[in-house]
Amino acid sequence: MIHYGLKGVTAAETRISFIDGAEGKLIYRGYDISEVSKRTFEEAAYLLWYGEWPDAEQLLMLKGKLQKGRELPGHVASLLKSLPREMDLMSVLRTAVSALGSGPPSIEEAIRLTAVVPVMIACRKAWMDNSVLPDSVNHLDHAEHFLYMLFGSMPTETQRRALETYMILTMEHGMNASAFSARVTASTLSDIHSAVTSAIGTMKGPLHGGAPSEVLSFLAEAAESSDMEELIRQKVCRGERLMGFGHRVYKTRDPRAEALKAVLLSEAGDDDWMKLSLKVEEASINILSELKPGRALYTNVEFYAAAIMKSMNMKADLFTPVFTAARITGWTAHILEQEGNNILFRPDAQYVGPWRVPNGHSSQQKKS
Repeated sequence: MIHYGLKGVTAAETRISFIDGAEGKLIYRGYDISEVSKRTFEEAAYLLWYGEWPDAEQLLMLKGKLQKGRELPGHVASLLKSLPREMDLMSVLRTAVSALGSGPPSIEEAIRLTAVVPVMIACRKAWMDNSVLPDSVNHLDHAEHFLYMLFGSMPTETQRRALETYMILTMEHGMNASAFSARVTASTLSDIHSAVTSAIGTMKGPLHGGAPSEVLSFLAEAAESSDMEELIRQKVCRGERLMGFGHRVYKTRDPRAEALKAVLLSEAGDDDWMKLSLKVEEASINILSELKPGRALYTNVEFYAAAIMKSMNMKADLFTPVFTAARITGWTAHILEQEGNNILFRPDAQYVGPWRVPNGHSSQQKKS
């Protein structure tokens, strides 16, 4: 029996996270995501890497290492500014990470990669905008520093908390395509930079890392419509997919969406895009229940991520790189776990091509 795309195949044991799609549960190292999302980025990253919450001294140590890791090597900075302007940001990021080096898997390298990738993104953005990359402000925490480097000004508390929550919620999600790609590369005993580069190349694909930009188009369409509810109604009647609703894994509410929504409800204030996302969600669910009784549909994390990023004036080309800056924490946790109990990934494939007889003529395809 062939499991196309390896769907339903268990290929490894993990202590990093657990997903229950039927019940809408996401667990990091034994803790429900609703609890983890209330912590800081640094605390959540420490949990994934070390398997437990940090005490005050351990947290201070991690913050110091993240701050030190923000230094962008000169040759990488030059590379970020020398690649063609038409090269998309994910391709630039993939190339820049591979230029960092070839160190073996270690928590030290995991911390360094997590710290420097946001700076890479900000450096490339500044060059593309013909502006100057701000000087690093070391006392800022991870998410706040990322926003400062991107835009050159201190973010509001709402922006800081919204981005931090998003990054915590998306830093890990089981054996997803990019995490699997990282583990396959790590299983060959390759270096951590190569494994992360593999993951970035996988994240770059629109079937994995591009969802928030599609949600943004839907929200923009709703914002410009004179009758938002009628717009949604027509989409449902035509059988169009409502972007930001539904998930391949979760058959009920996406717990990450619920946690992010909680932040929006408490922090949205007068932000038009955040308020719009709440209105579109309510209208979509009501209209769907009216037109298709018995069919439940829930928002996924990308739905609110798009609203948050738009509220910060992020352009669509930043969405997947920001997702990557968050997910690199989970990737490196998987790489370290793979190294700790390594078996080379080497699945079989069923040959379905022609079979040649000795005289060079084709025979009927061999049945298996």
